[in-house]
Amino acid sequence: MKALSVIELSQLYGMNRQSIYKRINKGDLSKNSDGKIDLSEAIRVFGEPSNKNNNVTPLQSTAVQKETEVDMLKQQVDILKKQLELAHEREVFQREQLEAKDNQIEAIQRLLEAPKTNITTFTDQKSSQDIATDPRPETEPKHDGLTTPVETENKRIPVPEQVEPEQPKRGWLSRFFLPNG
Repeated sequence: MKALSVIELSQLYGMNRQSIYKRINKGDLSKNSDGKIDLSEAIRVFGEPSNKNNNVTPLQSTAVQKETEVDMLKQQVDILKKQLELAHEREVFQREQLEAKDNQIEAIQRLLEAPKTNITTFTDQKSSQDIATDPRPETEPKHDGLTTPVETENKRIPVPEQVEPEQPKRGWLSRFFLPNG
């Protein structure tokens, strides 16, 4: 990209140096670190230079414009490369997370499928009549007529319910003035 000094720029545009310095101080125009001004920056602020002075030919002007476009495209390519790298890093991270979750799921499934030797489930239990809370009636032995049947007592022990007496309802004022009862 072509850079011009303030004097060269004033000659190119046919203006005095003070007006260029005013634009720089105002912030409309910026200098490079070497104190020169890019031609693309001058074209942005002042427009295309007139052909009164034959210092810059139209061929040079189009070359500068092409250089400016190429530089902008290079910057865009660099930005897109960085974005692509970030996207690739995110994809790798997401794959690692997915693999970790898959491993966790497999471990949980293996634990669920593991044989249970000492644990009996509800469906595995045999009906036993010696459980005190079993509500099913016991099967009576067949009477063969030779012996007298022994009466069996109900193995369930009734649990008496404790009923507390209900407190009489109290009015709003009696709650404050009468003793608790």
